[in-house]
Amino acid sequence: MHLSHADHSTTPPRVEIPRDYNAAHDLLRRNAARPDKVAYVDASSGAQLTYAQLEDQAHRFASALRAHGMAPETRVLVAMLDTLEWPVVFLGCILAGVVPVAANTLLTTKDFEFMLRDSRAQALFVSKPLLPTFEPLVGKIGTLKQMFVAGDSGEHSVAHLIASGSADMEVAGTSSDDACFWLYSSGSTGTPKGTVHLHSHLVQTAELYGRAILGIREDDVVYSAAKLFFAYGLGNALTFPLSVGATTVLLPTRPTCAEVFRILREFRPSIFCGVPTLFAALLADGDRPQREAIALRVCTSAGEALPAEIGQRWTAEFGCEILDGIGSTEMLHIFLSNRPGKVRYGTTGQPVPGYELRIVGDDGRECGVGEIGELQINGPSAAIMYWNNRAKTKATFAGEWTRSGDKYTRDGDGYYTYGGRSDDMLKVGGIYVSPFEVEACLMTHSGVLEAAVIGVAGPDGLTKPKAYVVLKSGQQVSTEELQAHVKTRLAPFKYPRWIAFVSELPKTATGKIQRFKLRAAG
Repeated sequence: MHLSHADHSTTPPRVEIPRDYNAAHDLLRRNAARPDKVAYVDASSGAQLTYAQLEDQAHRFASALRAHGMAPETRVLVAMLDTLEWPVVFLGCILAGVVPVAANTLLTTKDFEFMLRDSRAQALFVSKPLLPTFEPLVGKIGTLKQMFVAGDSGEHSVAHLIASGSADMEVAGTSSDDACFWLYSSGSTGTPKGTVHLHSHLVQTAELYGRAILGIREDDVVYSAAKLFFAYGLGNALTFPLSVGATTVLLPTRPTCAEVFRILREFRPSIFCGVPTLFAALLADGDRPQREAIALRVCTSAGEALPAEIGQRWTAEFGCEILDGIGSTEMLHIFLSNRPGKVRYGTTGQPVPGYELRIVGDDGRECGVGEIGELQINGPSAAIMYWNNRAKTKATFAGEWTRSGDKYTRDGDGYYTYGGRSDDMLKVGGIYVSPFEVEACLMTHSGVLEAAVIGVAGPDGLTKPKAYVVLKSGQQVSTEELQAHVKTRLAPFKYPRWIAFVSELPKTATGKIQRFKLRAAG
């Protein structure tokens, strides 16, 4: 098998992938020459997994799946914490042709029941601390035949499966266009959707973004606060480092400020992948390390647009840039991004080479410079469908173009600026107002930690902005002060007519603000 880049000045770069192809086999064999190098380290226990051990365990796991009757195209649900067993299970499934369905570990029993029924998964791989959430479902779902526990040592454990398998198993005869894995959308706009990705998609994102934009190298150490079940985290902590032989730090627990700072100090990652809310919290933490105590060379941000003020403060504090970008579960990873040395904070950067972008107005026509419309993407990593959801599949995947549901503008230099989700956009006096623009302005106030803006109908029945604000610890700020702050920086009609001070904002596990919950609360 050979992967090559087309090199034509008139065509965008692309990764040529052979018809007969298995994504896990490719990622593992790329590291055959570095068997003793550490692939993964668990930040909680200090346990390590070398590249040779990773390949051996993934093959043994794949062999054991077959011995337990899991044929190619069988779907299994993976609800596991970010431990060393996660990449073994994910890659082992793919080696065997089994389709892993990665699940958000912070969901409820009801959510998991929906996923198990929707995917018709025949097996469940679950971390021991999550067992209480799944116990009410045992024996309740007819398609679920087997359950195995990660972080345990019994007969029905992941460890036992690995130990019982053979390292000499034959890799499944998959093709680049075969279904490889599923990810469920984060639910920031409602019910999660099973998003089906192909074998070719993992390496496409690794080559087009991981290498070409992020510049990941063999000598890098990577830590992603975004977990492996998230499309963003899967690229950061599995596909990208495995594609070049880097080392990845995993954290099974929540990425609190204290834990992130500990990892930055002790494991000295050169690449840190976060989300805007986490970067804001880290900058607000009084125990943050000195620049000399860490070894970061570049950071990435996704999930939500990064406020310019946060990016500027981070670079001033730690001396490294944050590459703000946008990706999606549907596109698997980032397709629009700032790049090293060309960062313009407050924008989402420029298209990742290999992806074509357009902005389309409400009238269906492509927008010009400065005009706001919906961002649409044409690229090689687009999911093929939402499982069991034909209507939403047709609405999102329109031929070669994927509709993002995000509003954007583009300037004369080709930089794109986020305007908000299409569902979140406000019309005030007949003029579009971007909630993100108002949120970013509020966050430039020294007392504000986070903000979310929605539209609320006033007594006159007209929609006006309302802000939900989380203040920094110990700060006291009045509604009038924040309103005046916005009025002096934005067009006066954009200021929030109402401000609610709250202790936290509703978010998905991946850090996206759930504005639909705020709208429901009014």
